[in-house]
Amino acid sequence: MGRYKKGNGVFADLTARLGKYIVFLCALVIVLPELLFASEFLIVEVKDAISPPIASYLIENIDEALAENMAAVIIRLDTPGGLDTAMRDIIQHEMNANIPVIVYVSPKGARAASAGAIITLAADVAAMAPGTNIGAAHPVNIGKAGDEKGEDTTMVEKVTNDAVAYARSIAKERGRNEQWAEDAVRKSISTPANEALEIGVVDILAENMDDLLAQLDGRVIKKGATTFELQTKGAHLVENPMGLRYRLLAAISNPNIAYILMLIGLAGIYFELSSPGAILPGVIGGISLILAFFALQTLPVNFAGVALILLAVILFIAEIKVPSFGLLTVGGIISMILGSLLLFRTPELYAQVSLMVILPITLFFTGFFVACLYLVVKVHRTSPVSGAQGLKGEKAEVHVWDAGGKGKVFCHGEYWNARGPALLSPGDSVEVVDLDGMDLIIRPVAEKDGAKDGTS
Repeated sequence: MGRYKKGNGVFADLTARLGKYIVFLCALVIVLPELLFASEFLIVEVKDAISPPIASYLIENIDEALAENMAAVIIRLDTPGGLDTAMRDIIQHEMNANIPVIVYVSPKGARAASAGAIITLAADVAAMAPGTNIGAAHPVNIGKAGDEKGEDTTMVEKVTNDAVAYARSIAKERGRNEQWAEDAVRKSISTPANEALEIGVVDILAENMDDLLAQLDGRVIKKGATTFELQTKGAHLVENPMGLRYRLLAAISNPNIAYILMLIGLAGIYFELSSPGAILPGVIGGISLILAFFALQTLPVNFAGVALILLAVILFIAEIKVPSFGLLTVGGIISMILGSLLLFRTPELYAQVSLMVILPITLFFTGFFVACLYLVVKVHRTSPVSGAQGLKGEKAEVHVWDAGGKGKVFCHGEYWNARGPALLSPGDSVEVVDLDGMDLIIRPVAEKDGAKDGTS
């Protein structure tokens, strides 16, 4: 009987230990897959105008997320708008990618204006943070709507109608408010986040990224024939900030930077052509012009503005060559200011050159060429200091002299043959009044002083 109790105790101990191992293994089986196969969400951020570099950055990241089997892409968006072509590239990739794309207008105080509003409408899930706004999507790179009649007005209407149809079709595809989409384009309305949620423009109002993920959990998204169910609990967030290459390209695409690069390029090329062999101005000018050309092709450039800026540089240069008493400089200043204001064909502030950039640069160019003009005039008015003309008025000392009025004088560190009055003696101070061949024509300094004394 004792043996049985002892054996029963051993069996019970083994059973208890085995039970613990089974519980541990069950927990591991439940938790491990969640740890190993947690959903990955790629987060990218746009805090700039929509331009070709921004479009390339977003498209590249959507492709990367798809290639790495991530659950979705979240775009944190804060933009004043941008180019229509870049916007359409983003939207096409956004809507056709076989992966959910979520646009989150964030942080508080951000906006999705103009092109940003249409990009948000095209998202599989559109979310906004409180204190943000969306809208004002009227196409503006075509000039002032309704101010002119005839062909210009017709073109404005055609572009506006095309943009309205595009926005409505996107809203319909995503099940969002089509009338709001039309009004955002046609009437340039802008709507705060809470109202946008109420009228069906966006799907989620989220305080922050954690709140957004909590509201996304379990949401079902259908893209074509594929259905996605987002699992955000324990999700792994992968942030991919904009790299140096895209930051540089985006910075160059800034209208102010493009404007400055163009002027630096023009100035550098001019100085290289004026002083061949200087090398540095040519190198800097060439690089600046190439970068400016890249930027200008990404912006709605008005070539009348470019022509006025080129004319201004030509007028500044001509002022140095042609005596116009400042008229060319005034014309250059007016031409540069007008050209700078007309350089880009849009009233949108994000695609205009700032007055805080235009005025200092115009003043700098004006000051530089006025200084050059002053130096040129000063050189022309300065008496020659070399050659025959440079000797006139110089003092000399008689070295050898004869009764015939000829001899040698010491002037400018050299001995010269000279002619003058017969009554001169070695050591006398004389003044050069003219040059005859290689002979200096001189007169006594005392004679000149005496004449002055007699006339005073």
